[in-house]
Amino acid sequence: MPAIAPSSPPSPRSPMTARERLVTAVYDDAAQVAIAVAQEIASLIRERAAAGQMAVLGLATGSTPVGVYDELVRMHNEQKLSFKNVITFNLDEYFPMQRKELQSYHRFMREHLHDLVDIDPGNAHIPDGTLDIADVQQHCIDYEKKIDDAGGIDIQLLGIGRTGHIGFNEPGSSKESLTRLITLDRVTRLDAASDFFGEEYVPRRAITMGVGTILKAKRIFLLAFGEHKAPIIAQAVEGDISPHVSASYLQEHDNAQVMLDTAAAAELTRYNTPWLLGPVDWDAQRIRKATIWLARHLKKPILKLTEGDYNEAGLQDLLAGHGPAYEINIQVFRSLQDTITGWPGGKPAGRAAERPTPNRRAGDDIFPKRVVIFSPHPDDDVISMGGTLLRLVDQGHEVHVAYQTSGNIAVFDEDAIRFADFANEFNAMFGIDPENTAKIEEHIEEFLRNKEPGQVDSPKVQKIKGLIRRGEARAAGRYCGVPYEQLHFLDMPFYETGRVRKNPPDEKDEKKVADLLQQVKPHQIYAAGDLSDPHGTHRVCLNVIFKVMHDLANEDWAKQCVLWLYRGAWQEWGVEDIEMAVPIAPVELMRKRKAIFKHESQKDAALFPGTDTREFWERAEDRNRATAQLYDQLGLAEYEAIEGFVRWKG
Repeated sequence: MPAIAPSSPPSPRSPMTARERLVTAVYDDAAQVAIAVAQEIASLIRERAAAGQMAVLGLATGSTPVGVYDELVRMHNEQKLSFKNVITFNLDEYFPMQRKELQSYHRFMREHLHDLVDIDPGNAHIPDGTLDIADVQQHCIDYEKKIDDAGGIDIQLLGIGRTGHIGFNEPGSSKESLTRLITLDRVTRLDAASDFFGEEYVPRRAITMGVGTILKAKRIFLLAFGEHKAPIIAQAVEGDISPHVSASYLQEHDNAQVMLDTAAAAELTRYNTPWLLGPVDWDAQRIRKATIWLARHLKKPILKLTEGDYNEAGLQDLLAGHGPAYEINIQVFRSLQDTITGWPGGKPAGRAAERPTPNRRAGDDIFPKRVVIFSPHPDDDVISMGGTLLRLVDQGHEVHVAYQTSGNIAVFDEDAIRFADFANEFNAMFGIDPENTAKIEEHIEEFLRNKEPGQVDSPKVQKIKGLIRRGEARAAGRYCGVPYEQLHFLDMPFYETGRVRKNPPDEKDEKKVADLLQQVKPHQIYAAGDLSDPHGTHRVCLNVIFKVMHDLANEDWAKQCVLWLYRGAWQEWGVEDIEMAVPIAPVELMRKRKAIFKHESQKDAALFPGTDTREFWERAEDRNRATAQLYDQLGLAEYEAIEGFVRWKG
């Protein structure tokens, strides 16, 4: 397989990387990063094998390196890449932690790599979370010695936490720190809460390689994916070295490289504000982004920006090539104005037409439209685009909602017990299958009431929890006016593991999506483009949709179908990116809130809230209001709230 080249390769002499203190490569997506890093590791292994030497790898856990391990396993199976000459040292392990537990990094490495290749088990080293506390210090000393005795780490893989930690080196870790027991930061524990089915179950300590241990590696790759990693990546790559961001210490390493997807690179200067680094090619999108940035920086409406404002902000070449300021302002103002529409599905024939724009081909000759809204979890539709959903229904379109996964792992055990008890009493009251009722009650008593923290639900319990989510989705759909027969529960198989970690999607998942689209033949599709979902479900669901749309591209309906991407559950589109902005009136915002409230199992306290402690309806309203306020501040009409969408270009 040929090497994968990054979409924007690093160049120390390039003005665009002038503020980057770490060599940083940006790829189109996480899969390309995984292939590139795996190829580097494979090359080292083969080179050492040819010389009769061992290759020593420092490995990380979590979702970030999984793609690398998958590619290494593929190479082992298909290209005979042997791991017999490989020694591995893992960064860390929770303390205390039994090796068989779901959250154990011993188990993680066995499932993702060690049990899938021919590595000698004696050569795979992971900190031991089962020790007595009195034995931990000596274990850490011995771990350092084993690394030294192996000749040091040749390639070290790293992820990065939201606090900037590498390994579990939390803020305050020194550059000289070695393997040790450390207390975890609350942000780190919040990030891990979904793996443990609740923050209260996350261990408060961990054994980790120190920053000094990591820096002794001969070569280091730090990987990061997703918009939620963009702020800390910018700080680690472009900020000062600080013990508050342990990843920043990598700036002092001679051979450390940061490997990102485009989402994680979004706040690097070369992507966020490249005009501050030197001349750029001023296409319409970049002009819009720079002008909005300038207006927000100066807290001025776009139409009030002056030539002095552009010049003083380092935008002289924009002004010289596309000015005067008035013309730039008008161009950008109109582009924003043209995003606003109260008719997301287009207006019916005979109504006053909006000014046509490239981004909103009204297609008013097709009215009403057939619309499919994909919802990764059973509540993403109303949380992220509930106002637009209501608008589409109210305006007479044939709206279908496709719930891609059951969402069953996100239901509290207490809710499952409550619903099962109701079912038992209902059955007993009406004499329905008393034998089966007794079996359900017995199962609840034996399993749910005695369930250990983090234990995987039984298939029966998973089914009960899935039915709870399904019932809530039906209630929300009914409230929004979507007929039952237009609510589709795909229950994509990749999700049904009963665990936070899912299976890779395959043709069965794609077929469920393809069959629905072929059945409905929609004119519009809405899909979740929010890739900051901490479980990765949104990303998987979106990639399946993209794959299916490529496969069906030659279908007549697909040629005229428009796919809009929404956000809102975890993050919002930047105003400079929005291509369709749907205003939401106060009464519509309240209707959206009531639709979200139908998802009672997610109300008050969701099982997997992520690091944002607000309820989902609060997050949605705050983000929708913030988007409307930005439009207002830029000089556009003032609305209560706005839901933003970006059009998929294929």
